[in-house]
Amino acid sequence: MDVDVEGIIQCIKQGDEDGVQIQLQEFNKEYAQCFFFDAEERDRRKQTKLEEFRKNKVREYTDSDSDCDEYEQEDQGLLLRQSLALVLVRFIRTGVKCRLLRISLRTLRILSRDQKVLGPLVTDNALLTLAKLAGLTTTDVSDEASDPDSEFYDNILSSLVEAKVFHCRTDEDDGDVEASDLNDECPAYDEDAKSDISIANSGDLDSISWFGSHRTSINEMHRGGVHNKVLERGRRDRRVSKMDGGGEEEEEGESGEEAQRKEAMKVLCNVVYNSTWAQERFSALRLMCGLTERLSSSVGCSSPSSVQFYELRLMFLITALRPELSTQLQQEGGVSILTAALENCLEVQWKEPHECVLDPAAPPISLEVSQRIIEILKILFNITHSNHRQEPSEDDAALYRHLVAILRLCLMRKCLLTDDTDELQGHTVNLLSALPLQCLDVLLIIPLQPNSEQCQGVNMDCVHTLMMFMERRLEMGDKIKEKLTPILNLLTECCRAHKETRHYIRNHILPPLKDVSHRPEEGSTLKSRLVRLMTHLDTDVKHCAADFIFVLCKENVRRFVKYTGYGNAAGLLATRGLLGGQRPRSSSSDAQYSSDSDSDTEEYRQVKDLINPVTGRVEVEQPDPMEGMTEEEKEEEAKRLIMLFNKLSRDNIIQPMGVDAEGKLVPMSGLRENSLTEEGKSGSENEGEADEGEKD
Repeated sequence: MDVDVEGIIQCIKQGDEDGVQIQLQEFNKEYAQCFFFDAEERDRRKQTKLEEFRKNKVREYTDSDSDCDEYEQEDQGLLLRQSLALVLVRFIRTGVKCRLLRISLRTLRILSRDQKVLGPLVTDNALLTLAKLAGLTTTDVSDEASDPDSEFYDNILSSLVEAKVFHCRTDEDDGDVEASDLNDECPAYDEDAKSDISIANSGDLDSISWFGSHRTSINEMHRGGVHNKVLERGRRDRRVSKMDGGGEEEEEGESGEEAQRKEAMKVLCNVVYNSTWAQERFSALRLMCGLTERLSSSVGCSSPSSVQFYELRLMFLITALRPELSTQLQQEGGVSILTAALENCLEVQWKEPHECVLDPAAPPISLEVSQRIIEILKILFNITHSNHRQEPSEDDAALYRHLVAILRLCLMRKCLLTDDTDELQGHTVNLLSALPLQCLDVLLIIPLQPNSEQCQGVNMDCVHTLMMFMERRLEMGDKIKEKLTPILNLLTECCRAHKETRHYIRNHILPPLKDVSHRPEEGSTLKSRLVRLMTHLDTDVKHCAADFIFVLCKENVRRFVKYTGYGNAAGLLATRGLLGGQRPRSSSSDAQYSSDSDSDTEEYRQVKDLINPVTGRVEVEQPDPMEGMTEEEKEEEAKRLIMLFNKLSRDNIIQPMGVDAEGKLVPMSGLRENSLTEEGKSGSENEGEADEGEKD
């Protein structure tokens, strides 16, 4: 469907708002689910041709310039969409009726999904206009430098006509050019020329300024652009899909102003997500202050409006993409504001200063509320993760403990769907891993209940939930690094800091050894799956898994090798310089481990001497390869093997390694040089002592 920009402009000039509304509604209906205009249309045409070819088994003859024509058609559509965006940005400033304003904003939302159409939407005037409609600012947009409306629209119409004429002349002039020349030269020339004509004649000085200073040509934007960073298509959350699917019917239940603010907020989310220039201007125009004020004012409301989700989404995007705004939000009390918003979403009732009432009969968290909670958790992560290793002040520590008490509720509550519960717990884990470790003790201070999980008199309900969450993530098997490393890191730090947590988790993951007939990584137990991760291809994943088990073993090398096998443990031991079996000296100086011994079961003691320390299991006895050989034959075989190893070493096929005094792997040549140096030093000292004795 081609955009009838000329028809829309004529309706606007004539004051025919009904005509504008009808045409925009048709556009919105056609492109409601479209996210990549050119790419989707091109893929659709290619798929149609492929299906025809498979059906007919004959490729129909096409002109050699068919590809060029396709790109020219796409560029014409792009020019029309850019013009439509430019017109609508001007149109929504003119006091449009509420319903037509919502429809116009919905059109802009659809257009803002296309990175190449963002030019008119990232000017200061456009951003301020959208921000004002979204309720983020009361600043009036200045139109002093702009031409009158009639002249502006006339210029747009003229530019479209000139672009069509230019396109026709180009086709006539290049009619005799070979197809290869067309493919190489025509598209780029037409794209730049048409784009320049469109901008030069638009008459909107604000837009001319943007296109002159910050725009790239259509041809360049197609290759990635400068300010419109190419991003992968994000996953649309089901809440938004549901709301989009409702269409006009949903708006009947909300006020016109609320629906208008929501549409404007959606446009801002798309623009900020797709354009680095818009992110910079959002910061420069200080729109974050208005966004924070909006959120603060809505925290105390008993029934938050549907706009709050998009306010939170915009805040998440801008704090994730602009670090300075994340710091600004934290300094302006963002943690306390968002904590209050989280408390309001969960309708928290306090039993003790750091204990929320957890009602087992409470209804599951609804979809809309869970989505708002998730956005809050993501924003809190953005503004707190940089302070994870810093010692919090007394006031910050009190605020974080208050937040952790609410996060415990996020872990223990259920949503309507299992997937929603898992997603909520995942973001809760991410935030817990970003908070200061000393503030997480709030998770364990809850009094014991009759059905509570406990260890040494401490409530382990929250720890049990985290462990079950880790097990589910292990079973999923996809996106291991993204989904598993946060919970592994969190449990590792908690086990290192709290002995009750470590003891409880160790009893579940590393129970006393009985059956050692299988390798540690074999099987479907939680321990086996974690040991398999210790040799994962991803370095971060294997280090997290190994570190977790190492802490469960109280960072004792002998015990670590006992449960995992030396082959699986070698990576962590080599990284930490523990191959010699010594205790770690500085890797975790804050950890305080008890001195209790690791008691062996009777079954383990019976076969302990038969266990292969490398594989961690009892191996089947193998025949002696030197059985029946004389001593001379054994000596000859040993010499032959030494010669083979020397040859491989000289040819740099292998490099013999050894363990130095610090427990790290180093080349054997380095060890030999160090030993010779030490012998020389000791010899010099002995000679010096002998000389002194002779003098005496």
